[in-house]
Amino acid sequence: MKPILSKPQLGYSKAKRKFEDRSKILEKKIEETAKEQEVTQEVMEGLVVETGFHDAFNDLREAENELIEWSHNTMKHEKSYKDNKQAIDDMYLKLNTDPQMRNRIIQLAMRVR
Repeated sequence: MKPILSKPQLGYSKAKRKFEDRSKILEKKIEETAKEQEVTQEVMEGLVVETGFHDAFNDLREAENELIEWSHNTMKHEKSYKDNKQAIDDMYLKLNTDPQMRNRIIQLAMRVR
């Protein structure tokens, strides 16, 4: 039986798939372009926009933020949160300065049921 996911979890999954798809398309475009010309910063910026990679990245970041906020609010109702409030809140404070912590929180948020 499939687990029931929340709206933020579904949104994150969808945004992640879109980002991964756009990433593959961008990689192919870069390879094709490199055969014909030098891939300068200007060319790369054009490819990033043309392939939709930039929009997919922004959508993923927004979905991550919604997922993180939802997980933090949801967690506040758990007994384990009340027992470890300071440690958990410290984790969430490190979100924007520690990419590993951000990734860890996202992985944990996807396990919340």
